[in-house]
Amino acid sequence: MSDAPAMNKQLQANDLPGLDFKLWPDAFGIWHLKLGDQTHEHVIAVRAFPIAAPMEGVSILSRDGKELLWLESLMHVPHEAQQHIEQCLQNREFMPEITKLDAVNSFVTPSRWSVQTTRGPTELLLKGEEDIKRLNANTLIVSDAYGVQFLIKDFSSLDRQSRKFMDRFL
Repeated sequence: MSDAPAMNKQLQANDLPGLDFKLWPDAFGIWHLKLGDQTHEHVIAVRAFPIAAPMEGVSILSRDGKELLWLESLMHVPHEAQQHIEQCLQNREFMPEITKLDAVNSFVTPSRWSVQTTRGPTELLLKGEEDIKRLNANTLIVSDAYGVQFLIKDFSSLDRQSRKFMDRFL
């Protein structure tokens, strides 16, 4: 089925308590959104604040980037719909979380790091200290030379050795 005509007004799930919407993937992994009696193909879900507030502010966009549905909070969405939205978000988001720094080959950049992440062990190449960005007192994003971004959600929860390695670059 092709995209339905564009809607005049962006729909907000919180404004319409009985809003009838359904999000699902087809056999080819293409996501569809049924909004009332209209069905939209090739939709994507995008978080407004993926790190600071991952459960709040989710937008469902058409293939042209037009916002079809705004969800203030995933907490107010039925459980099944929430699971589908999370699945759709995971297709777009890839940011492994660093849980431990095992080794650093040099304390001057470029530097190769051996790390443990939520997606398993890996190595990353840090081009410069400017590739470590502090989001707040405890949250950091490390960008490697290949464009992959790694999250350190809570710097203070890293083990002593990992914090010591990180302190050399901060």
